[in-house]
Amino acid sequence: MRGVSIIGVGQTPVGEHWDRSLRHLAYEAVSAAMQDAGVEGAHAMYVGNMLSGEISNQSHLGALIADFCGLRGIEAVKIEAACGSGAAAVRMGYLAVASGVHDLIICVGVEKMTDDVGGKLTAALAQAADAEYELAHGITFVGLNALLMRRYMHEYGVRHEDFAGFSINAHANAVGNPYAMFRRPITLEDFKHADMICDPINLLDSSPMADGAAAVVLCPTEQAHAFKGKPVHIVGSALATDCLSIHDRRDPLWLQAAEDSARRAYAQAGVTPQDIDLFELHDAFTIMSALSLEACGFAERGKGWRLAAEGEIRPGGRIPICTMGGLKARGHPVGATGVYQIVEAVLQLRGEAGACQIPDARLAMAQNIGGSGATIITHILEAEE
Repeated sequence: MRGVSIIGVGQTPVGEHWDRSLRHLAYEAVSAAMQDAGVEGAHAMYVGNMLSGEISNQSHLGALIADFCGLRGIEAVKIEAACGSGAAAVRMGYLAVASGVHDLIICVGVEKMTDDVGGKLTAALAQAADAEYELAHGITFVGLNALLMRRYMHEYGVRHEDFAGFSINAHANAVGNPYAMFRRPITLEDFKHADMICDPINLLDSSPMADGAAAVVLCPTEQAHAFKGKPVHIVGSALATDCLSIHDRRDPLWLQAAEDSARRAYAQAGVTPQDIDLFELHDAFTIMSALSLEACGFAERGKGWRLAAEGEIRPGGRIPICTMGGLKARGHPVGATGVYQIVEAVLQLRGEAGACQIPDARLAMAQNIGGSGATIITHILEAEE
């Protein structure tokens, strides 16, 4: 297996892009990544997306986006793993380069959620759950996370306001990210008085629906210096799965796929949680932040929320998370989110994160979650020495 490096990154601002379609958003991110890398073509493209068929009436994205980006004729396919589609596309690109099948890969995550609103979008997102055993009973995705959060609060004696630090940190970090959707800070009082969505989850526990695209260019590490972009190396890459339905899991309050994918990525990279300088986790809901920190070895079971309450997740803390706003404040265009996380980690490791920069960052981890934890992809990235 060959070493794999990221030599180019690109992204669009996250928001409500009423004037741009899927192909235009993808083109903007891909063009920026190619320019960053200094390349004019690629051997293959992997497109991470969840909802194009349901919301935009557009499937067959691989060929569509490759053609629109001026890359007609290359291998190009859509990769779908619910909200984990973006990182799954990067995982497929990683495997293609590592195996020697291709030398130059573009991975792009793109999602256009504002082509529809309300019930149709909620129903489309819920397809990440088990259609026969969860959706058939009328559950929504926020409903599933509310059940997890309520159970967590009951088991560990945690108050709802104890989760506030996750959202406060995300919004504070997004202030310095020009690509973030919500570039304004929030307070504890804002969090406590936010409108309830699905008890106990309120508006500030939840990430926003949005449009956006992000892209990376991959190549073999041995060739990385032949290109313009400053390389960042993928030293760990792993994907793990769990039961789609929460009720089938041995422990609903343990993200087994997060533990498994993180453990494999740590072993591949030869590192431990203590070596990680920053963690771009999947904070679709605040409860997922706590569960992810626990499953990945940064906190004991039932104590992930303490890292937020005690300021350990902030820049300068023990394990900074969501350093450019995370899903909560950057926004969560579901199929693109995993690539945004990796782009942000690359910028940190290059020292190009601007006002969001974590000093002396050398090792970053990004983890993208599909559904309520059925597919989880972990990547560990290392800065160029």
